[in-house]
Amino acid sequence: MQVACSHCGKQHVLNDADVEKHGKVQFHCAKCGKVTIVQSERRPDMTMVISPLPSFARADASAASLLAQEDPTLRLPADLFIVLTVLSGPSKGEAHILKSPRSVVGRQGSDVPLNDPEISRRHCVIEVRDRNVSLKDLDSTNGTFFDDERVRAAVLLDGAEFRIGSSLIRVNFQRK
Repeated sequence: MQVACSHCGKQHVLNDADVEKHGKVQFHCAKCGKVTIVQSERRPDMTMVISPLPSFARADASAASLLAQEDPTLRLPADLFIVLTVLSGPSKGEAHILKSPRSVVGRQGSDVPLNDPEISRRHCVIEVRDRNVSLKDLDSTNGTFFDDERVRAAVLLDGAEFRIGSSLIRVNFQRK
């Protein structure tokens, strides 16, 4: 990370890992000798390390075990529709309103069927807990991508986009 002394403006290079690990670091300027404090901003959409890993993110978590788990916390929001809109791919233009708080996205026969030969029959699952939407890959062959990174799980905010196969999908919250 490159930062400037807050007193004289001299540029300094700091170790990114140190700044992220501590959140706030201070350094003495090589030119003027005064102390500058650098604070790392943590964005809510930033990738975070979770330890220990939740069961859905572990390598031994199978698609069948994910879908078989009963979860009383899953529920659709009373005042919103959760809408999946296909922005690109063979099903471009389709919009799907989630009817269940746990919906499987895949080919024909899934809760949200897409006509994309590059996706698995049961590719990923969307789980909704009021306004919290999570995306989980179901051991798909070609993977699930969020922010151009292959993921096993991700939290989706209003307007977030993810890709499966050649289909780019946006999640939107719409008032009822």
